[in-house]
Amino acid sequence: MNEPEKLFNFLNELKDNNNRDWFAANKATYENCKKNFEAFINELLAGIASFDSSVSNLTAKECVFRIYKDIRFSHDKTPYKTNFGAYMSRGGRKGGYCGYYFHVEPSESFLAGGIYQPSPEVAKAIRDEIYHNPDEYLSLINNKVFKKYFDELWGEKMKVAPRGYDKTFEHIEQLKFKSWVPFHQMKDAQLSQPDLMKYALDVYKATYPFNDFINKIIDG
Repeated sequence: MNEPEKLFNFLNELKDNNNRDWFAANKATYENCKKNFEAFINELLAGIASFDSSVSNLTAKECVFRIYKDIRFSHDKTPYKTNFGAYMSRGGRKGGYCGYYFHVEPSESFLAGGIYQPSPEVAKAIRDEIYHNPDEYLSLINNKVFKKYFDELWGEKMKVAPRGYDKTFEHIEQLKFKSWVPFHQMKDAQLSQPDLMKYALDVYKATYPFNDFINKIIDG
């Protein structure tokens, strides 16, 4: 990634000065950081397309999230996000399919796959598939390449088993997820490494079979 230190410096200063006046005074710095981030995401998309053709026609502008927050229903009224993020999936950041997420935030950067907070209909379809055909799902999350990068799935769980499923089901914990997200934390120093692109693509390749499994469920 080009000049990650400048991006981190901007985000750290934004965290301490999360207001419209400061942002306006530093808009040029933001635009430069955004340009560099989008260039990296475009390159990342090309790499992902080599093993997942569903993203082959996407551009960074379709995947990168806005830095401006929707504060209408939030107790936190600070107007800006303190991270840069991009979700690369069929249809872009709002496509509704499993994809590949790249998140840059000081001390909180990570790579992720899977699907975050799917609709109730999609969540039920995923649970049904795991419940009735657990072997394929388990083979994916227990695969040694997958386990190299993902210890377990990340995501909020229901406190009790979802309705309509046998509570004694051996893998009931897998049905409690509200999101199914392979999550891989990164250290800040990794974003400055020359092999960052290769590293990110290796992580995403490891989650591709999992993504493909769930996307086929979404497609019905």
